[in-house]
Amino acid sequence: MDGFDVRDPRFAHYILGNASLEELATGFRWLEGLVWMGDAGCLLFQDLPRDCTMRWIEDGGISIYRSPSGYANGQARDREGRLISCSHRERCLFRTELDGRVTRLVDRHDGRLLNAPNDVTVKSDGSIWFTDPLYGIQTDYEGGRQSSEQPPALYRFDPESASITVAAGDFDGPNGLAFSPDEKRLYVSETGDQTSDDPKQYIRVFDVAPDGRLSGGDVFHKVEPGYADGLCVDEDGNLWSSAADGVHCIAPDEHLLGKVFVPYRVSNLCFGGILKNRLFIGGSHTLYAIFLNRRGVSWP
Repeated sequence: MDGFDVRDPRFAHYILGNASLEELATGFRWLEGLVWMGDAGCLLFQDLPRDCTMRWIEDGGISIYRSPSGYANGQARDREGRLISCSHRERCLFRTELDGRVTRLVDRHDGRLLNAPNDVTVKSDGSIWFTDPLYGIQTDYEGGRQSSEQPPALYRFDPESASITVAAGDFDGPNGLAFSPDEKRLYVSETGDQTSDDPKQYIRVFDVAPDGRLSGGDVFHKVEPGYADGLCVDEDGNLWSSAADGVHCIAPDEHLLGKVFVPYRVSNLCFGGILKNRLFIGGSHTLYAIFLNRRGVSWP
């Protein structure tokens, strides 16, 4: 099939013969943090180097949602529909309340500043999980050079008690993350130390205990070409990962089911639309979307 690489018959079922990859908008610098706002009928995403959070509406096109954004990157919604955002410049997580006010949630661990929170997801118990690599403070392009005060880590934050704990500290560069539909697994992209000649780059998977503790952390899958950045999960538990040649669909048993080819390197992606069967894709400087015969797991 043109535009696809079918590695498993299951993936052929996910493809709609009359639905191809659509270009929704272009002219950005680097897209990140795609999140679907179902109640508002819009997609929010970051034009990260421009320090802008953008909004796309089907019949309304592109507009600016927030500028400056604090060089925001990853975004997610909590169970009350509030927007949780990662800020490179402010080195924090912040929450946009339902009335539009902005609340700074956390910017330190053990008394030291976070690095540059990169991506975030919210578990059904309200806990906020986020990755904190050094990328956003290593250059001026995505937030401004600053000094790191602690190593990269994956964190769990409880907004009720304001407690923050290291969920996993054995990362060189934790990046995208996503829970399985039953929340018994957590997938995390390891994009490595970008200053290294041979950075570690693969997807890891953790088992999640009822109390939120993680175990395992083995290599789940290595994306080729390129590496995994943003991640999202569909209703069957398949993992959809960004890659250098597009989007890869990976079954829970680690098997590559197939690919959706995209003209530019993909950074981030999410399911959205009225039925959550539309995959929105950030391909470098261009926003794409494709309808699939599969629904994503997202909120709300």
